[in-house]
Amino acid sequence: MAALSDLLPVAAVRLDVPAADWREAVRTAGGLLVETGAATGTYTAEMIRNAEENGPYFVIAPGFALAHARPSPAVLRTGLSWVRLEAPVEFGHEAHDPVQLVVALAAADSGAHTAAMAALAKLLADPATERALREAADPEALHAVLAGAAGERGETGGERGETAGERGERPPGGPAVHKILTVCGNGVGTSLFLKNTLEQVLDRWGWARHVTVEATDTISAKGKAAEAVAILTSREIARTLGEVGIPVTVVEDFTSAVETDRALRATYDV
Repeated sequence: MAALSDLLPVAAVRLDVPAADWREAVRTAGGLLVETGAATGTYTAEMIRNAEENGPYFVIAPGFALAHARPSPAVLRTGLSWVRLEAPVEFGHEAHDPVQLVVALAAADSGAHTAAMAALAKLLADPATERALREAADPEALHAVLAGAAGERGETGGERGETAGERGERPPGGPAVHKILTVCGNGVGTSLFLKNTLEQVLDRWGWARHVTVEATDTISAKGKAAEAVAILTSREIARTLGEVGIPVTVVEDFTSAVETDRALRATYDV
C-alpha cells in the first residue's frame, strides 16, 4: 500500500490560503488534486455535493476536514492534497468549527489508501506532530514532517483503569469474534480514520483478536448491521442511519483515542 508521503506530493500542499467559505476551501483542495493528476475537476464538484447532501460529517476533528467523495471515474489515481487556510472558515459542524486544515482525498478504490489514512490519523492524534504540521513554514517543511513521522507507532490517550481485555477476558456475550462498524457517507475516508483509532484502543485493551472493525458507508451499514454488535459514527451520519437494530454511538473526534475508549466502554458496559 502507498505511504502517506507518496500520496501527498509537495506540489499538492498549499499553506495560508485565503478562502471566503467552505466551498472555496474545498475547491482549492480539489484544484490541487487536478494539478497533480489525481482527479478531474468533476471530482471537486462531487466532494462539494457530498457535503451538501450528507452534512459536514467529514469535519472529523477540531479544525480539520477530510474532504472526499465516492470512488468514481473522476478519480484518476489515489491521491491527497493539503490546504492550510489563512483564516478558518465555518463548515457548519456543531463541535469542530471553524476549520483551518482541509485535506482532500481522491480514492481510486476502497483499499489502496488504507495505510495512508491510518498514518495520517496517528499523526494528527499526536500533539507534537500535529503542532509541527500546523506550524510548518512551507510545503517542503510540512512534507518532511509527514515523511519523517508517518509509520511511527505510538499510543494516545489519558489515564484509564484496567480493562477486561487486559485481564485476559474477551468481550462479554455473543460470538467469540465480534464486529463493530465505523460508518461514513462513502466508506473510504472518515470511517477509516475512526476504524484506525478504534483498532488502537482494541489493541491496547487486548481485544484485537476478539473484535474486528469494518469501515463502511451508510447504505451498506444498514445491511451489515445484523452482523455487528455496534456502530460508531458521526452525529450527521447517525441521523442518516436512523434505527438499524443495534446501538449507534456518536464519536465527535475521530482522532481521539480517549473519546473512542469511552465509546467502547459504553458499548460493552465495562
